[in-house]
Amino acid sequence: MSSLLAVRNLTTRFHTHEGVVHAVSGVSFDLEKGEILGIVGESGCGKSVTMLSVLRLIPDPPGKIEAGEVCFGGRDLLRLTEPEMERVRGAEIAMIFQDPMTSLNPTLPIGFQIAEALRLHLGLGKRPAADRAAELLTVVGIPKARDRLGDYPHQFSGGMRQRVMIAMALSCHPQLLIADEPTTALDVTVQAQIIDLVQRLQAQLGMTVIWITHDLGVVARLVQRVMVMYAGHVVEDAPVEGLYASPGHPYTVGLLGSLPRRTKGGRTGLTSIPGQPPGLVAPGPGCPFAPRCRLMTARCLDENPALESVAAGHQVACWERGRMEGVWDGV
Repeated sequence: MSSLLAVRNLTTRFHTHEGVVHAVSGVSFDLEKGEILGIVGESGCGKSVTMLSVLRLIPDPPGKIEAGEVCFGGRDLLRLTEPEMERVRGAEIAMIFQDPMTSLNPTLPIGFQIAEALRLHLGLGKRPAADRAAELLTVVGIPKARDRLGDYPHQFSGGMRQRVMIAMALSCHPQLLIADEPTTALDVTVQAQIIDLVQRLQAQLGMTVIWITHDLGVVARLVQRVMVMYAGHVVEDAPVEGLYASPGHPYTVGLLGSLPRRTKGGRTGLTSIPGQPPGLVAPGPGCPFAPRCRLMTARCLDENPALESVAAGHQVACWERGRMEGVWDGV
């Protein structure tokens, strides 16, 4: 496999009245063709901002991509002109947003909204674009698709609206699909249907997928590799099996401990992470997780560790990773 996306030292800031928010701080990763990468972490850790930065969708002001490279198809996306970038969005890289009701235009039929991308990027005429839109809705499992091209977003259920968003994202055969917590607002049954749909389409089309989520249960089922983010930093990057079998960062251990599980006594066990996430205005020089970590040392407060390899394909940013055993009892 060859690398499809290479991100290096991506740094994004938001300039607010309270100060400069360090939303993404030096994020680097590679993504191979055909790979499904999961990005996990609690709300506000920088998952979505990282991907919006890749697509250059950060509102400026107050946001600004201050450093880094985003190499895709031999080009640095951060150096393209805006017209060039508009040709990349939708055609080569597509994104499914978290809330389809706010992403879809409520005043336009969904058939028009899907066909618009087809006309813009593929140059299709009105009738061929409508035919392709109906075909895409059928692919994502919407019954009587052609009859629903004239329907508006409010006439679809939450799960069906998310399927419409997937159809729009797939319309121009993108090489990379970014899904930003697409199942968060859906009930468990519909979540499972959407995940199965994405797995099936990824296998059929050979797409590369980035799945942003805070749900480690979804990650275990869907992705091949996991990138764990905390306070704008990548703290662990590992194959999914290695992450669950041998997590290398205390924060990852805490996330896994937050999953409901059966203990030896037959009860459901949960382990909490002490403390609160840090503020991202004027962060200190050390590891951002240090104030919540039971392994903290003076070095952790003074110096932020870089990612280092601990096994094949497994990287961890922690000074005390050799002392991981027993960090949280019962995990």
